[in-house]
This record gives sequence, C-alpha cells and structure tokens, in this order.
Amino acid sequence: MTDPKRKALGRGLDALLPTRSEASAPPAAARREYFVCAIEDVHPSANNPRRSFDEPALVELTESIREHGLLQPLVVRTREGGGFTLVAGERRWRAAQRAGLKDVAVVVKEATATAAFELALVENLQRSDLNPIEEAEGFRHLIDQHGHTPEHVARRVGKDRSTVVNTLRLLKLPAPTRALVAEGRLPMGQARALLGLDSEAAILAAAEQVVSGGLSTRQTEALVKRLRQPPGAAPRIEPPRSANVRDLEKRLERSLGVPVKLAERGGGAGRIEIDYANLDELERVLDKLLKP
Repeated sequence: MTDPKRKALGRGLDALLPTRSEASAPPAAARREYFVCAIEDVHPSANNPRRSFDEPALVELTESIREHGLLQPLVVRTREGGGFTLVAGERRWRAAQRAGLKDVAVVVKEATATAAFELALVENLQRSDLNPIEEAEGFRHLIDQHGHTPEHVARRVGKDRSTVVNTLRLLKLPAPTRALVAEGRLPMGQARALLGLDSEAAILAAAEQVVSGGLSTRQTEALVKRLRQPPGAAPRIEPPRSANVRDLEKRLERSLGVPVKLAERGGGAGRIEIDYANLDELERVLDKLLKP
C-alpha cells in the first residue's frame, strides 16, 4: 500500500515539473512551458521559505555549474510587470549568477501566490533544505497569510499534525534561542523542552547551559523540572527500585517517547506515571496507547 505521506509529498514536487505527456506535446511556442531565458529576467520570491544559504555549499555548486552548466531547470511563474518569479531553485539561481551564466533553462508553472509558496515549501522540505525555524515560519505563513489550519498545512506538506504543531511552537522561543535552533546548535527536542520555563530570561539562560553542556533531551527536561521547583524546596528522596522496574521504565519510555515512572506500593501493586510536556505530546502518547 502506498504511504499517503509520501504520496502527498510526491504530488507537491510533481506539480513543479511538466508531466511526460506535457513534455512530449508538440513544441507549441505559444505555451512556452520549458525554454531558455535571460538570467536577468528571473527574480527571487520575497516569500521563499528558505532564508539561509550555506556559503561553502553555494561555492561548491557554483564551481559545478561553471564546469558542467545548470543541469536542472529553474521553476518559475510569470511575474507581474515582466519576467519571472522563482518558485523553486533559488540556490541554483544564485550559483548560476556567480558562475557567470547569461541564460538559464526554466519551467513555467502558472500558480497563485498561495500555490507557489506551498510548492516552494514542499520542494525545500523534500530536499531537507530548511532548518526547523524556517519550517516553522513557512507553516506560520500558510496559517496567517492564507487562512490554513494546522491540519490543512499537515495535509499539504505530507506531515503529521503533531509535527506541524510542535514545529510551530518553536516560534514561541526568544529570538536568540531561535537563532541557536536555526544554526543547528540547539536540537528541536531540547528547544521544545525549554518552553516549559516561565520566563524569557530563564529560557535564554537554560538554552546556553544546554548548548555548552551538550545536554540530551532527557537531561534538558530534568533541568527544566529542576528550574521550575520553588526556591528552597526540599529534594524528594526516591526509594530504591529493583533492576526489573528500571528496565521496564526504559522499555516504556522507548515505546512512548516520554518519561515514565513505575511507583511500587508493595504486594505487586503500584501505579504508572507518564510525564508529558504539553497537549501535543499527550496526544501523541494517547495515539500510541489507544491504537488498536
């Protein structure tokens, strides 16, 4: 059975290029779907979800284009006032400019601003070109500017709703902490855990501690829990637990993806405590527990 998520992504990228029947159609100059145009007639999109371009990778691509030419066409749409606006391929367009190309091959796809943004977002997601903050800003753009819901965004980009919602939550972080995530210095799991702190100052201080100490998600969650304790609160003394109980806790945590604790009361009785950081994490846990 075809994975519906992969199918959704496939539809997004397929929409960027002409189908086989379109490509083999008679070369009707009037349609001009695929042709070569002056590179100066191609303009970047102000709404490209990708904001950062890795300089060493751009230099490498420039050298490749200088040696072999631009092997993949740019995807564009007609621009009001003349020329074309990029839908996909800004990195290649930048490298082609650096390589001194005067002309580039383009595929023209007539699309609304909303459709063009969705196609650009999907194309970047498939190539893993976006950092988590760029992903979150792309999702937020679809919600704020085009009236999408998180559920609709998830369907359009082929991701789970919980993934979209958790990614959007990163935008609640202070700007310096978002920068750490964008740079890859603060992983998403640790960043989301920091949202459990009450103040911006606490998040900033904890983020620096996580980055400098290389803390894992679990260690970050423990740090947040410790920072949320009232000043002067006496630490709780945990009773000793058997190796079997600790092993079972680890197995449950691997399965559910959240901290789990087994509290024994004696005589074989006890309780299971499942710790979740937010409602989205609770929803994910419940999906696993209630799955038939």
